[in-house]
Amino acid sequence: MTYTDLHLDFQGDAREVAVIRITRGAKRNALNDGLVLSIRRLFEELPDTVRAAVIDGEGDHFCAGLDLSELSERDAAQGVLHSRMWHTALERVQYGPVPVVAALHGAVVGGGLELASACHIRVADETTFYALPEGSRGIFVGGGGSVRIPRLIGVARMTDMMLTGRVYNAQDGERIGLAQYLVPTGQAFDKALALARQIAQNAPMTNYALTHALPRIAEQPADQGFMTEALMAAIAQSAPEAKARVRAFLEGRAAKVQKA
Repeated sequence: MTYTDLHLDFQGDAREVAVIRITRGAKRNALNDGLVLSIRRLFEELPDTVRAAVIDGEGDHFCAGLDLSELSERDAAQGVLHSRMWHTALERVQYGPVPVVAALHGAVVGGGLELASACHIRVADETTFYALPEGSRGIFVGGGGSVRIPRLIGVARMTDMMLTGRVYNAQDGERIGLAQYLVPTGQAFDKALALARQIAQNAPMTNYALTHALPRIAEQPADQGFMTEALMAAIAQSAPEAKARVRAFLEGRAAKVQKA
């Protein structure tokens, strides 16, 4: 399988972890339409063996945002359709077949932050910085950022970032919720891969519930959320693999939770 500006590799004896690397290093891994469409197609075509994925960027940056050199003039209708194309592609990341871990370093800017926010776990190293410069460019986020990013950091912080051009460094980004993990320089990929390997060992239906049901439950009124939770819990625990794991725990064959 070949994809424009993406390299796909597999890790693990059963090829259970997909490693997806953006390969536009000369452009600081800036996103263009061809790359966005490749992301969509890749997640639609992941082999059944894959249980988790890592997204990384080659070179010094994860993704510096939209490639403005390829930005074309559009009327309002064309602009809506273009944005919706991005929405469809990044929805394949957020609501695709497997959990996705982003390995962040360098620039995570504009569309790069929109891509990162579509992933389920974000690991940043100390070179990482975050920005949403669309306000100074006379444009607005169009890849789902206005929905996903406020869920991570709140509307007020995103408004500040876009109105003032505020840049968050790696430490402050982790503090406000742009990343869940912060590691030393050069270690983001290794940490992301280790997490993906761990996630790949979970029961597939539990992973599916966490990536597909949990974010929707969070948006539901409480009474609806409780019902959705009950249905999802019943489905997950009815899977043969779940039953085997519970038996292993009850029989003392499974590891117990230990203090970190």
